Amino acid sequence: MRETNDSAPQVRVRSAEDLPGCVAVLRAVHEQDRYPVRWPPDPERWLAHDADDTGWVAQLDGRIVGHVLLVRPDGGDVAPGLLAPDTPVAVVSRLFVDPAARGRRIGALLLDRAAREAQSRGARAVLDVVTSDRAAIALYERLGWEFLAAGQQEWGPGELVDVRCYTAPPVPTLKEVR
Repeated sequence: MRETNDSAPQVRVRSAEDLPGCVAVLRAVHEQDRYPVRWPPDPERWLAHDADDTGWVAQLDGRIVGHVLLVRPDGGDVAPGLLAPDTPVAVVSRLFVDPAARGRRIGALLLDRAAREAQSRGARAVLDVVTSDRAAIALYERLGWEFLAAGQQEWGPGELVDVRCYTAPPVPTLKEVR
């Protein structure tokens, strides 16, 4: 069921108090879309990732409807290694939108927020997405994310998954917009 009200989604920095609401949305996404492919044993910890990472939530009418995280590369991601060796990168991770709230550009708002934050840190935003996630791939391409290459990511001992790697389009600065 889609939202029928006309309120605009808002994106804000995620707090620890948001994690239970994020887990509830993540469960709905997992049940409909199989993301994440494997349900984490501790979903709050999986979403929190690392204390140094920055996360945002999207809210609609006061309830959480989306999430994104910006993390440092950890060696397991393919996309960071596809840019020039000295290019600073930040990895977009844990992006999801409540199935009941889709069609309101929430994913685009979250991606834009993460890409702008990466740029403010002097980094390029990159991400890996499993090749079976056609809806996410379509979103990235519709928003102008640049396809870098296809590759394989290790998800466990002896387990490789096929991924597509993207980098964010340049985010215009205020000076460029004028």
